[in-house]
Amino acid sequence: MKLSRPARRASLVVHVAASASWVGLTLGLLALGVTAATTGSAVTVEASVRAMKLFADWLLLPVAFLTLLSGVVLSLGTPWGLARHRWVWTKFWLTLATTTATVFALRPGVNSAAAAVTTGGPLPDAGDVLFGPIVSLSAYVFMTVISVLKPWGLTRRGRRLRESARRPSGRAADAATGSEYLVP
Repeated sequence: MKLSRPARRASLVVHVAASASWVGLTLGLLALGVTAATTGSAVTVEASVRAMKLFADWLLLPVAFLTLLSGVVLSLGTPWGLARHRWVWTKFWLTLATTTATVFALRPGVNSAAAAVTTGGPLPDAGDVLFGPIVSLSAYVFMTVISVLKPWGLTRRGRRLRESARRPSGRAADAATGSEYLVP
């Protein structure tokens, strides 16, 4: 299934906007996490962690899922394909991994930090508010780089599909080779 040019462009705009939003949210989470981990003010720690919880609870997952969905639509609707080129395949798996890590690691870490500081306690572990955004941001920068550079060439499936597209098939192949039989 190929996307029409307007649909492809719209999907690309949605994907780039969602991806940029995900990077921006992650940068915001990192800034808030650094603030919470380095300040001496309990009020600032609580405000930073509460803001992180707000972003993590309301914005992070919708943006992550929109990025994943729009990327899959683009890959399946364009010649790049989902599993034809290594850079696309790598982006797919990294996006899936970072979305999963957001659900099972980043959000629970932020929520536990928020629960601790909201009750008047100290920030339990700076890693809860720093590790997730640092890892996520690293993955997003890497995915941006490979989106621009498009390294590594075709996957095994991509090479097989390219070869089958180059080979003549059916009756045309038989006529070209002088074969006596017809392939349905």
